[in-house]
Amino acid sequence: MKKLLILSFLLGGIALKSMAQTDYKKIHEDLIVVDGHNDVIITSILPGKDISKRLKSDHTDLPRLKEGGVDVQVFAVWSDDKKWKKNAFKHANDQIDALEKVISKNPEKIELAKNSSDIQRIIEVGKIAALIGIEGGNMIEGSEANLEALYNRGARYLTLTWNYNLPWVTAAAEEVKTKGSKGKGLTEQGKNIIRKMNELGMMVDLSHAGEQTFYDVLSITTKPVLLSHSNAAALTPHYRNLKDAQLEALKKNGGVIGVNFYSEFLDSKYVKRVRDLYFKSHKKDSVNRKYSIGKMYSALSAKQKHLANAPFEKVLEHIDYLVKKVGIDHVAIGSDFDGIESPPQGLEDVSKFPVLTKALLERGYSEEDVAKIMGQNFLRLLRENEGE
Repeated sequence: MKKLLILSFLLGGIALKSMAQTDYKKIHEDLIVVDGHNDVIITSILPGKDISKRLKSDHTDLPRLKEGGVDVQVFAVWSDDKKWKKNAFKHANDQIDALEKVISKNPEKIELAKNSSDIQRIIEVGKIAALIGIEGGNMIEGSEANLEALYNRGARYLTLTWNYNLPWVTAAAEEVKTKGSKGKGLTEQGKNIIRKMNELGMMVDLSHAGEQTFYDVLSITTKPVLLSHSNAAALTPHYRNLKDAQLEALKKNGGVIGVNFYSEFLDSKYVKRVRDLYFKSHKKDSVNRKYSIGKMYSALSAKQKHLANAPFEKVLEHIDYLVKKVGIDHVAIGSDFDGIESPPQGLEDVSKFPVLTKALLERGYSEEDVAKIMGQNFLRLLRENEGE
């Protein structure tokens, strides 16, 4: 069945054949499951953890990816702009080197994919297809040559910014701190970088990008864009989520938004829960009242963390809302596993993806619609950026 689905998306437009009404595990097994964003390189691989074995911590390893039925995993290459003001391009290449080392040690389990044909071939033999996404334009150091070099190594999207502005583009975390549009969005250099990405067939990822940047990109791109790991601002007002007007523009562009599993992006009450739980168990703690939410969360017990995590229902609510606003053909999954400290209840790591399939089916989504959300939409976007 999975081969049938692969051929379906590669041919572009052939309707998915209805899957037999079996149990959700069988349905999930027959899907092509794509997770559009995972930070396991920086969390586990680069520090030297062996993800070929089941880890007792973190969210991701090869056994759990297999258990979760993940066929295509996008591995994010990330750097903190403040830490990597210099040598960020080298840092990106070091991370790709580390991923390639994992792949070379596990050739029977995982293989690097650079295009849709690679994905077809890799999935057909039962292996995980690894894609690379560059999370943060600082790693190209303003150079189109560096951009192309990363593309040639397998990078199939560039998240234009992380949480800091660059000389050629502004980030959502920074744009919200200033008033007016002066100095915001893409510079002429930034516009040239977008044009180069279109030429290469590299997806433009607007998660983390500022609102002005978002619209500047849509005004010049010739290809549909990606929001690899973002949610709906109408449900959770956070600068990392998209406003309704942005969602409408995304729909017109033909792009795709991948639902992020971070509790703070899913649930507006998350921050208060973390604070309440932290101070309940640290009543005498007056010094650390200015701790970040992340630090407070890390100090909680396992039971408290579970209580703080967003209810599973919040993931479904964001999917429902996004489907309503942009349509079933434009919603995907971008978990952000290993880039987040607080996953939703019931989706604690990559092994839990079948639970999401089950919940979507129970919510009334057809098997064809679930297939789109869980992978087909991302693959369609990849194919359209490739120009096929």
